[in-house]
Amino acid sequence: MAKITASVFTSHVPAIGAAMDLGKTHEDYWKPVFAGYDFGKQWIKDHKPDVIFLVYNDHATAFSLDLIPTFAIGTAADYEVADEGFGPRPVPKVIGHPDLAAHIAQSVIQQDFDLTIVNKMAVDHGLTVPLSLMFGEQDPVKGAWPCPVIPFAVNVVQYPVPSGRRCYNLGQAIRKAVESYDEDLNVHIWGTGGMSHQLQGPRAGLINKEFDNAFLDKLINDPEAAASIPHIDYVREAGSEGIELVMWLIARGAMADVAGGKPPKLAHRFYHVPASNTAVGHLILENT
Repeated sequence: MAKITASVFTSHVPAIGAAMDLGKTHEDYWKPVFAGYDFGKQWIKDHKPDVIFLVYNDHATAFSLDLIPTFAIGTAADYEVADEGFGPRPVPKVIGHPDLAAHIAQSVIQQDFDLTIVNKMAVDHGLTVPLSLMFGEQDPVKGAWPCPVIPFAVNVVQYPVPSGRRCYNLGQAIRKAVESYDEDLNVHIWGTGGMSHQLQGPRAGLINKEFDNAFLDKLINDPEAAASIPHIDYVREAGSEGIELVMWLIARGAMADVAGGKPPKLAHRFYHVPASNTAVGHLILENT
């Protein structure tokens, strides 16, 4: 059967992608950010998955304000890179895994979670920046990402948004779905977005190091407590865009210890501020 062997958590700040695309990673401002991913780049070479289930949020590219699914799973064979106003990022298109994606959709819906099935969509920086951070720069024409990716988009843009508890429980349903797939696949689940940041209003530029690090502590050692954080706390403490952290709870809920297995091994932890106007967090947890 397929098995989730690890979870990866990372911010998906668009300016990070721009720094890579424009050759600015060597600049003093950006060096500490990218140094935090050196471990992850080597780690994923040593623990290369067969498939990545990548949880992210769309930024009004695949979905407009006319149609906003709470949870949407990509079941296509491939996904073009979105033009977010400055042309598509110079990275390869994303290759999907339609068979596993369709199986997960079937299983999760039968577990009473309503998913929107998407057979065609473009993917934006929310998905491509995490891939670039972990896999490094790729030739957009001749290159390809090292493994297939199943995009899973969560609405954290237009209210109402899903609760942390709902996302955590959804992660458990995804784990069951993966483990019921009749093929020997090594699957990673990634939770992306966050950490604390606010892009508009009187609190624009807000970063809360204390909240962010407390969240990381809970995510590692007490995911139940992390899942119990009320929505208003994300907004109050981590800014209007800090709610993206509920997507990390989907990935955490899919880990073995939540279903009675052993606690995961913390392979890597990194936190840095700022990157653009956002706090950057990164974790790698391995099932043991």
